[in-house]
Amino acid sequence: MNLNRTVPNITVNENQSGQRLDIFLAQNDQFLSRSQVKRAIEEGDVLVNALASKPSQHLKKGDIICLNLRPAQEAVAIPQEIPLNIVYEDAAIIVVNKQAGMVVHPAPGNYDHTLVNALLFHCHDLSGIGGVVRPGIVHRLDKGTSGLIVAAKTDAAHRNLTAQFEKHEVYKTYRALVWDNMKGEHGEIILPVGRHPGDRKKMSTRSKRGRGALTLWKVRERYGVATLLDVEIKTGRTHQIRVHLADRGYPVIGDAVYGNASKISAVRDAALKAQLKSLNRQALHAAQLSFLHPSQGERVVFTAEMPEDMVNLCRLFKQARID
Repeated sequence: MNLNRTVPNITVNENQSGQRLDIFLAQNDQFLSRSQVKRAIEEGDVLVNALASKPSQHLKKGDIICLNLRPAQEAVAIPQEIPLNIVYEDAAIIVVNKQAGMVVHPAPGNYDHTLVNALLFHCHDLSGIGGVVRPGIVHRLDKGTSGLIVAAKTDAAHRNLTAQFEKHEVYKTYRALVWDNMKGEHGEIILPVGRHPGDRKKMSTRSKRGRGALTLWKVRERYGVATLLDVEIKTGRTHQIRVHLADRGYPVIGDAVYGNASKISAVRDAALKAQLKSLNRQALHAAQLSFLHPSQGERVVFTAEMPEDMVNLCRLFKQARID
């Protein structure tokens, strides 16, 4: 099990007594997901009172948990011939319009057919700063989010772009199709975003360890039961747009994690309802990306039109409202 963790022994207190071992470890911010912890236990990396344990073991006050996790061994991303929608490329950078459903870099459950695999086949010369799994990667888009992403082809470009992201000199604008009629024409959401206190796979505005996050939004089109927004993020927290909009009561349509699928049942138009049911991702698209070119020093701006699934949804929402 490759968790790459060095953790001191843990003594179970009275409040923790009765919890399952796997749940107890997964809910602690120090650890990984429940499935990863489960594998660690099954592989003998977790002992309770110096004895082998089971994921379902119920803990008692005074139990001593010992984690003897093995060092991580990174997988090596391999080149794969996968079509890419390349918006721009030169000797320093490559800008891609990523399709929804593509993972950016290899990770548990997605070790191939990622953007990195495709870039390695196409470029042959990505920056090595991101390591063997994330070569050239300086920022991410969620698997279900389509749109623009830049990768570095040289180490110098990688360092330059990373510094721009840290200084908030990279401007990113998204199109987000959300449920309900957004109140107001524009606004801002200033809420910290951090790991959800009860579900490590989710983010939340109510995390005890949340980091400051700023999202600006502006109404682009209204459809009565839905709104198309232009969204600009001034910080790059994980799931920031999705979490912020859901917190305000306007979840992104199609978002399986933070959305509201029950809204579909209230849609009367048959064609629109069918399109909503067939949507297998959040209706979120990175439409514009702007930064200082790492070699030339001038600001460059790239745009990508909304993909067909979002365009069709907007058209059907508009028709349903007119009808």
